[in-house]
Amino acid sequence: MAMEQFSYDNKIVRNFAFATMLWGIVGMLVGVIIAFQLIIPELSFNLQWITFGRIRPLHTNAVIFAFVGNGMFMGIYYSLQRLLKARMFNDLLSKLNFWGWQLIIVLAAVTLPLGLTTSKEYAELEWPIDILIAVVWVIFGINMMGTILKRREKHMYVAIWFYIATFFTVAMLHVVNSFELPVTLFKSYSLYAGVQDALVQWWYGHNAVAFFLTTPYLGLMYYYLPKAANRPVFSYRLSIIHFWALIFIYIWAGPHHLLYNSLPDWAQSLGTVFSLMLIAPSWGGMLNGLLTLRGAWDRVRQDPILKFLVVAVTAYGMATFEGPMLSIKSVNALSHFTDWTIAHVHIGALGWNGFLTFGVLYWLIPRIYQTKLHSVKLANVHFWIGTLGILFYAIPMYWAGITQGLMWKQFTAEGYLQYPIFLETVLQIVPMYMLRAFGGTLYLVGVILGAWNLIATVKSGSLVADEAVEAPALDPNAHDTGKNVYGHRWIEGKPMLFLGLSAVAVIIGGVVEFVPTFLIKSNVPTISSVQPYTPLELSGRDIYIREGCNNCHSQQIRPFRSETERYGEYSKAGEFVYDHPFLFGSKRTGPDLHRIGGKYPDSWHYNHMENPRSTSAGSLMPPYPWLLEQKVDVSGVPAKIRAMQTLGVPYPEGYDKLAEQDYMTQAQSVLKNLSDANLSAEQDAEIVALIAYLQRLGTDIKAEGSMSRK
Repeated sequence: MAMEQFSYDNKIVRNFAFATMLWGIVGMLVGVIIAFQLIIPELSFNLQWITFGRIRPLHTNAVIFAFVGNGMFMGIYYSLQRLLKARMFNDLLSKLNFWGWQLIIVLAAVTLPLGLTTSKEYAELEWPIDILIAVVWVIFGINMMGTILKRREKHMYVAIWFYIATFFTVAMLHVVNSFELPVTLFKSYSLYAGVQDALVQWWYGHNAVAFFLTTPYLGLMYYYLPKAANRPVFSYRLSIIHFWALIFIYIWAGPHHLLYNSLPDWAQSLGTVFSLMLIAPSWGGMLNGLLTLRGAWDRVRQDPILKFLVVAVTAYGMATFEGPMLSIKSVNALSHFTDWTIAHVHIGALGWNGFLTFGVLYWLIPRIYQTKLHSVKLANVHFWIGTLGILFYAIPMYWAGITQGLMWKQFTAEGYLQYPIFLETVLQIVPMYMLRAFGGTLYLVGVILGAWNLIATVKSGSLVADEAVEAPALDPNAHDTGKNVYGHRWIEGKPMLFLGLSAVAVIIGGVVEFVPTFLIKSNVPTISSVQPYTPLELSGRDIYIREGCNNCHSQQIRPFRSETERYGEYSKAGEFVYDHPFLFGSKRTGPDLHRIGGKYPDSWHYNHMENPRSTSAGSLMPPYPWLLEQKVDVSGVPAKIRAMQTLGVPYPEGYDKLAEQDYMTQAQSVLKNLSDANLSAEQDAEIVALIAYLQRLGTDIKAEGSMSRK
């Protein structure tokens, strides 16, 4: 058979590898900064651009999309070419994928500190960037599928199955969750409201973890672990079960992020059931990876690359066992809103994604530069520092989470809350926050050492930008001698059919959850006393979102006696029907705010935002003095009212023309309350709007048919 001459594109792999190292350092550095800010809030230096609320989403986006995202592209571009024996479909598309992705990251790094955010977790970027993400992701997909179609290998290896599922599902998740109505170039409102928005967001949020942080990295595991160990994958049969069961079940599990929330109970239970089912395929994949090393464990002791990969796969197993456990309602009742969840996600991010990424980097860089790793000893040092960093991070956060959950629920023998002041529970875990910051610093040091080692490796070698290879052309009539387990071999030779079947597998779960929630009115019953926000309150809500207050405060009181005693009446689905987007929150570093309206006078909120420790001694919240000086662009309020009307919020026809007048009228009542306490502010000051919003929260159902206004 005639051999065809072609070359692999290693330059694009090199580019993504460098970006991975750069953004890895940046993402971890921001994480360390916010860890220390939770201990020393003065580290925001009274600068609005670097407060915890604004740069916490910068940290998550940098780690997920910049560090892991570039690592994913790096690993896929290298392995895909070799598995298919074909150069990438189009070099221009490869370059557009690379530079487009870096542009997205830079735009995120600029807009998030500026407070330009949708507030939806892992999807905070505003609508123009969302469009850019979709375009770049489609470019990647076309390039990948084009390469698969021009392949010289008839059957697609298991890693490619995971790459295909990743492409389609991430595109679907991003597009559906990003439906939003633009108001200005930098401001939009979610198309969905309240409970429906929460369901869509956590369908996206949970499956962003599944199909951005997990499935592509499983593909990398199936390629690089056997390569590094020089052994075949343990079980082809298990890989088939692992793939199809995982992608079908994962998509249903999103509602487990909303247990005991206002989501319909049937949807919560569905999320729990499918989350528990996830243990089987997840652990099947983990065992398939670890058992690939059978007979190679002596090498693991010597080879830092295998050490990284083994701990990564083990961390994947730990996280995918813990996730379903946290989906059990009795466990979730203790863990939700606590630092337990923070520990859980960092086992995945630092252990699974971080260590697998560096294992791949250490294996890949010397090969494309035709040299040896600069220092095996330094790679081992990186491994042990990183491992200690994970332990010092995760163990204190587990301890903190359990401490929080127990303290929140503790009653005295007389039946009163033992810790009625929320701040007591925060101050109790400050030592654990210190240990967490130390662990994060250790991990960052390891990342820097690893990057230095790899750069030194690069300097000692020479990049083979176009690696010359040869392979026979694909013969569609060639006799197939491979195993046809479950008839799967046939599907592996038909990439478009494989893409279609993968799409069906991941679409079903979302349809079953969305259709009843959106179309059956009884799933989200309305409450007659719940009315739209006034123009002043709507502006205050936008400021609340801009400052990232939802990163520390929830607005969802669960139906537990401990919560209703501390906060008030539990939250109802109908209270959120005009919330675009929802603001249930996912972590309580501060108390829940859903019933904060009317609890304190306007002057308390003014002083609290100017200097939190003046009202709450020992508070870890940073000050927000700029809210007292900065002005709301009141002329833009009518456009916001019109946008809300378009989304179905029942403002009277023509109300946008009265919005500015109503804004000023309500602002005057807030100013009078402040004046009575010897405090002053301008009528259009941001603090006035924020106070109005906070005083509105939770007041609609206090008295049927009336609304509290401050």
